[in-house]
Order: sequence, then C-alpha cells, then structure tokens
Amino acid sequence: MIGERLQALREQLGKTKKEIAVDLRIHESTYGKYELGRREPDIRMIQLISDYFGTNTDYLLGNTADSSSNVNAIQVPVLGNIPAGIPIEAIEDIHDYEDVPADWGKGGRDYFALKIKGDSMSPEYLDGEVVIFLKSDTCENGDDCAVIINGYDATFKRVVKQLNGVVLQPINVSGYEPTFYSNNDVETMPVQVIGVAVESRRKRGRFR
Repeated sequence: MIGERLQALREQLGKTKKEIAVDLRIHESTYGKYELGRREPDIRMIQLISDYFGTNTDYLLGNTADSSSNVNAIQVPVLGNIPAGIPIEAIEDIHDYEDVPADWGKGGRDYFALKIKGDSMSPEYLDGEVVIFLKSDTCENGDDCAVIINGYDATFKRVVKQLNGVVLQPINVSGYEPTFYSNNDVETMPVQVIGVAVESRRKRGRFR
C-alpha cells in the first residue's frame, strides 16, 4: 500500500524518483525500493516522507483514505527569509504555513518559521530550508537562534554567551567570521533573541 501511494504522490508532483531521493537525502535505490514495496521505511522516514508530500502518516500506511495533513497539528506561519550569512531586514509577511504537532503548543508555547538564505549555518542548516523556532527572548548557551539586531535586522546564528557579551557564531567557519557584541551593545543596539531553533525542514519545491 505504501509503495502505491508513494508513487501516486510523486507523480502528482511531477517529480522523478531521483529528485525525491535527493530532497529526502537518501539513495535513489532506497526510495525506489519503498515504491516497489521491497523495503519498509522506518518510523522517522515515514514522518519525513509524509511531511515532504504534505500528507499524513496514516494515509501512507494505508490506514485512511484521507490524504490531508494530520488534524492533530497546529499551523506555524513562515514569516519570510532570514539570512544565514549577512544580516538583512526582517520580513514580517506570512509566506506559508508549516504543521507541527498540537502538543507542541502546550503551556502557551508559540512558534514561527523562517526560510534560511545563505550557507553560514551549513551543513546543519541548508540554504532554502525552513527552520521552526520556539518564540523566546532568552536562550541557552550554544542554542541556534533567530536574532534581531538594531530592531530590524534579522540573522540566524549560534549564540555563544560570554561574561562580557555574546558571540553570534556561524557553523560554517570556513567562509564566515563570528560577530562579537558587548553587553553594552546587547542593551543599547539592542541585540535580541526572538526564537530558538527546534526543527529544520526540507520538502517539496517550496523549499527551494
């Protein structure tokens, strides 16, 4: 059942097996075996595939005829592009929505998503990926955060706390330099954490 539904979903997108495999970051032969029913994806891969096709796991597994997204979910707005390189003006327009499990919202937790632009946070986060953030004005040392600088410039970096300030650290150190902000800079510019990364997603054409 899962193979037939995978093939139908892929054909609806007009993509080849190779293109799907590249998007899912698996070997083309592995994906081909999924469609042929020669190999069963594990639970993590089933969830990844369902997210990719914008459907639900029960549909892929043949437990329901309803291919719509999981109703036990809440929608997170994708607010626009955020650089993973040089900071640019934050975009507040809602470009899209991402589904996350409904229980993520327990305790009043709120989320937003931003699309990564640039490669300073690779290889953990790639250009074009959508990253989901927990809204927060604080973070732990070493968290990957969306940060607003000067009230309007947004960037995505690893926050390294020091006694005399903070460092916004790129993961891709071969092409990018860390930026240090003193405690005074943090207060006066200001340098403000607006969200902590909790998940990155890469699916369909809209991720590129």
